[in-house]
Amino acid sequence: MECRPLDLTLISATDLKDVNILSKMDVCAVVSISGESKSKQKTPVDKDSGPNPKWNYTMKFTIVESAVQQNQLTLKIKLMSDRSLGEREIGEVHVPIKELLDNLGGEKSEKRASYSVRLPNGKPKGTVNIAYKFGEKFTALAQNLHKVEEPVMAYPPGHLGPSDGHPPHGGAYPYPPPGWYPPQPGYGYPPAAAALGYGNAPPPAYANQQPQKPEKNRRIMALGLGARL
Repeated sequence: MECRPLDLTLISATDLKDVNILSKMDVCAVVSISGESKSKQKTPVDKDSGPNPKWNYTMKFTIVESAVQQNQLTLKIKLMSDRSLGEREIGEVHVPIKELLDNLGGEKSEKRASYSVRLPNGKPKGTVNIAYKFGEKFTALAQNLHKVEEPVMAYPPGHLGPSDGHPPHGGAYPYPPPGWYPPQPGYGYPPAAAALGYGNAPPPAYANQQPQKPEKNRRIMALGLGARL
């Protein structure tokens, strides 16, 4: 894939529309190339510049030669008034990259150019002054698309990992079935020791058992029966 570098300098702008009412405009320029992802760059803000900001700020881009020759790339310069209540658009400049390249006529030196600013309603107002230079073509290695591989599943489908409180796969015992949880004490299950029968205390006497009569009462009743006989 053949590419070439583009050095673009935003020099200044003149006679822009003043979109502020009470104070001077603080103007910046946001630059991008349509058709190129992640190409957006921004100049510093020229404080109190009003309609005639100056930047002299250089940006570097890398463009694909075939896209230039097919006239698929456009330089976009959006002028903004930086305000405390949020930025407000002043106007835009659109220039085909192929036009910039053709205007060089094979020259390798930096070239200066001026372009009219279009307001949001389409009317021209103001001028942007730039300088630009294309570098030599070079062949870029095809970028390897870093495919995000799916993480290796260490647990069988349908089972939860150790972060969910279950033992790791391959341990001393297999996974319990999904949704199973050990019984908690106090919810209708006897304590573990009681279920196994080790060291159990005898069950408490129930209130409806008949109390045993004292031995003395039994003797009196026996004597009474003997006398009747």
